[in-house]
Amino acid sequence: MKNRNQKRSRRDFIRSAGLSGMTLMLGISAPVLGKPTTEIINLLSADDRGTELIAWISIHQSGQVTLLNHRSEMGQGTFQVIPQMIAEELEVNLDQVTVLFAPAHPKKYGPQPQEGSFSVRGWYQQLLQIGATARQMLIEAAGKQWNVPVSECFAENGQVIHRPTDRKLGYGALVEDAAKLTPPPNVPLKKRKEYKIIGKSLPRKDIPMKTNGAAVFGLDKKVPGMLYAVVERNPRFRGKVKRFDDAKTRAVPGVKQVLTVKRAVFGNLYEGVAVVATSLWAAMQGRRVLKVEWNDNGFEHLDSEQLSDRMRENLKKPASSVPLETALQTAPKQLEAVYETPYQSHSCMEPLNCIAHVQENRIDIWGPIQEANWIQADLSERFSVPKENVTVNMTFLGGGFGRKGFTDYPYEAALISQAIKAPVQVVWTREDDMSLGPFRTGAFYGCKGGIDEKGNMVAFQTVTAAQWFWQEWTAEPYPDPEPLKANDGNLDGLLSPYLKAIPHYSFGGVGTRAPIPVMWWRSVYASTGGFACESFIDELAQAAGKDPLEFRRNHLPDARYQAFIDRLETVSRWKSRSKNAGWGVAITESFGSICGHVVNVSRKTDGKLKIDKVIALMDCGWYVNPDIIRAQVEGSIIMGLGAAITHAITFKDGKAVEQNFNTYPMPRITDSPEIEVHIMDNDEKAGGVGEPGLPPFAPALCNAIFDLTGKRMRTLPFKLDDV
Repeated sequence: MKNRNQKRSRRDFIRSAGLSGMTLMLGISAPVLGKPTTEIINLLSADDRGTELIAWISIHQSGQVTLLNHRSEMGQGTFQVIPQMIAEELEVNLDQVTVLFAPAHPKKYGPQPQEGSFSVRGWYQQLLQIGATARQMLIEAAGKQWNVPVSECFAENGQVIHRPTDRKLGYGALVEDAAKLTPPPNVPLKKRKEYKIIGKSLPRKDIPMKTNGAAVFGLDKKVPGMLYAVVERNPRFRGKVKRFDDAKTRAVPGVKQVLTVKRAVFGNLYEGVAVVATSLWAAMQGRRVLKVEWNDNGFEHLDSEQLSDRMRENLKKPASSVPLETALQTAPKQLEAVYETPYQSHSCMEPLNCIAHVQENRIDIWGPIQEANWIQADLSERFSVPKENVTVNMTFLGGGFGRKGFTDYPYEAALISQAIKAPVQVVWTREDDMSLGPFRTGAFYGCKGGIDEKGNMVAFQTVTAAQWFWQEWTAEPYPDPEPLKANDGNLDGLLSPYLKAIPHYSFGGVGTRAPIPVMWWRSVYASTGGFACESFIDELAQAAGKDPLEFRRNHLPDARYQAFIDRLETVSRWKSRSKNAGWGVAITESFGSICGHVVNVSRKTDGKLKIDKVIALMDCGWYVNPDIIRAQVEGSIIMGLGAAITHAITFKDGKAVEQNFNTYPMPRITDSPEIEVHIMDNDEKAGGVGEPGLPPFAPALCNAIFDLTGKRMRTLPFKLDDV
């Protein structure tokens, strides 16, 4: 019986979801065994092929279509756009589609990380192809049933139609025959002008669930026999547990166990004390009376001022190339500036949480998981459990921004489950989530530029000083990193054609070492590098006596960027700007997309500064759902607004100062400006959306403030009322 279930696991999964009978199930085979391209295959025979799949689709005899979304949904819209892509080529209405989350399984579904704004730009061709192949197989099945040429048949709205006689067969009536066919290779895809649902702002399938309470987020998930845990973790990150007194904790009704636990953060193990109870309230009450003594020896206890001083000193270390230095020194106009950005917390609306159930040679995880494959692989290695026995089940995420792609919180939950021999949900409080990291690193950028007689950039240098999260995998003791040589690094957020127009340029930096845990944060280093590069380019435009938008146009020769600037100038009504208002522009490039913001600022009657409007233009090439793009850009602007003027993480004696929203305030609705989002239409490849909308905001805002006040804002965050 066991072997039979293994052989038919995919079919059994569909049945377990409430369906029965014959299904057509297709997947995509990644290039393996020397095959140069992806291949559409029938999943019912996939077990014997040793293939790796990245997506699959099932059609039931009832006509119901089930799509497994192999990416996490944290508000960015994959729960909508992945089915929307497949349904377009499959010729079904989304009302006919059920969407389920796929568990972590790289051999079935391929890479499943939700990072780098990669869901559409990485897989759209393959997902379109799987829909087209399934459609063609259904058409072939209909042609055989009718005994007519396949060329006389076409698919529409979940059925196949015989053109000469107008006979129709629904997909449910065809699925049994279609499931026996070998998928045809290289089925032609639709042309863009033929799309019926791609490019349309169709209502999101997750919105009704999220408004009526049916959507299951990590905190909503419950499993039989589950206990609850909260953890008292060292606020200095790398400290160890010296001893603890749990006498009062164990006296709290409902508390079951108190135990030390470790959390793997890159190359270090962070320690804490877990309180396990029959309810979350009991666990939290037990933690309140727990007494822990920490051993904080062996690492620095830094303040924010010390971190800043270290980064400023590191700006001096990298050496420029001789040609660049010569170009800078001989340029008629020269400019230098330093830009500073702070540490930031992710502070998702849903704090971290995870359910783990560790049994003999098996681990089950449930929760708001942003990177299922990585977590599966990490737990498999750490617990010596085969990957196929580690099941990572994704729920909806109440925000992620990169933080929920990390492996530390599932590992911690799994250790606690293993120790107590029961399933457990570990819940982080808001204070835990905000103050324990990892954080977006603070970053300093030293910029130098030279302008020739015609007002063109002839030299451009940027030196970066920041913690580099890839160095965090190096366990202590660690040496100070060598400065990057000129052009060994890059400047995230910088438009790539600038490098064609500037004769001499250099990008380098120093990875600043500190015991503060850091990692990716929405748009990663583009959120800090974009602020520096687009602020400095604006300063160079001012030094050249040029209009800021025209200055950028003159240095971006590629046709795509010229068209982008033309459109941004039009939608922002750039040429209509007046002397009584400040107008700022910034254009950045990240994750395969170009995004530009024009920000308008003015003075209120009381003399205080206000942001009147943000006009955003997104060029993400080929796209699926315009409404989701607009929502993502709007969300990015609000997140960028918070990072620019309302919040930052600071440190005192090695601890994060900000603990909750009273000291790490989010932008209020009264802080939010009017936002207008436009989308470029072109034939470029698909780019990302969830992250590229954030980097232009801060430099556009600061450039607008300079336009109005003549004051340069080079340090974030700042208070509008103080400008």
